[in-house]
Amino acid sequence: MAKPEVVCTTNKTHPSMNYVVPRNFILIDELEEGIRGGGDVTISWGLVDDDRTLTHWNATIIGPLKTPYENRIYNLRIECGPHYPDLRPQVRFLTKINLNVCTDNGEVINHSYLHHWKRSCSMKCLLQEIRKTMTNKENKSLRQPPENTFFN
Repeated sequence: MAKPEVVCTTNKTHPSMNYVVPRNFILIDELEEGIRGGGDVTISWGLVDDDRTLTHWNATIIGPLKTPYENRIYNLRIECGPHYPDLRPQVRFLTKINLNVCTDNGEVINHSYLHHWKRSCSMKCLLQEIRKTMTNKENKSLRQPPENTFFN
């Protein structure tokens, strides 16, 4: 089976010099993009409360049309550890969902984007990829929990 292509559009290293952009600078850029809307009205992300460590994030995905997720709003929690973006974030649905990349408690673990995470990946791309997963054939047939129910 071919390795899925991971498309990331952000540059987190300086192209002409040999240095790496620090974690907080990258996360501030991601926060600013989330505040501006990121050009995609079907996803959103921002900091939890006033998290000065830039670690805990809220995110939202609006379910794609013509899927069992249609017209539903899914809330997620993203945790960017101290080694982000070199190490992938932890992602968990707060809203109950039946999706083939999630555990029974909503943790996103089996997504190819996370498995192939690299420094140039971003929260925006991650949310777009999770949303795209909702349109996969194997997910379209999954029965969904009642709307507006949440994991403990």
